[in-house]
Order: sequence, then structure tokens, then C-alpha cells
Amino acid sequence: MKTIHLLYFAFLREQAGTSSETIQTEAATILDLYHELTARHPFTLPSASLRAAIDNTYTPLSTPLTDETTIALIPPVSGG
Repeated sequence: MKTIHLLYFAFLREQAGTSSETIQTEAATILDLYHELTARHPFTLPSASLRAAIDNTYTPLSTPLTDETTIALIPPVSGG
């Protein structure tokens, strides 16, 4: 079991009802984690549109998770 610190941005924050949380997970990758989170929160964003960052560095969704990692989940952002 891994402890993951999550940061949610934009409408993912709204859908999660929080800007951050810490969870315990068996997920192997960021993509697996996102699929797990969609069962917990009403996320509507397809995973293909999701960006993720580990410790402030963008990373592929296929990146393996390690214990005590901080992951930011970032939806597409439009300017204006």
C-alpha cells in the first residue's frame, strides 16, 4: 500500500470537492490511480485529456507510483 498526496486543479478540484487529499492505494501507475479516483469522485474528464505532475514535473500517466509521492492532476486549461 502506498501513500499518495494528491493536488487537484481547476474543475477536477470542484468535482473532488477539495483541492488536496492524501490516500492509500494499490494503484501501480498514475493512470491506474486516476481510474481508482473516478470511483471515489465524480470525475468526468477522460484520462486521455489529463495531465499529471510528480513533485512539480510533468510526467506520463504510465509513470509508476512510489510511496509518499505528491501528484498534481491537471485538466486542460484554456486562457482568456
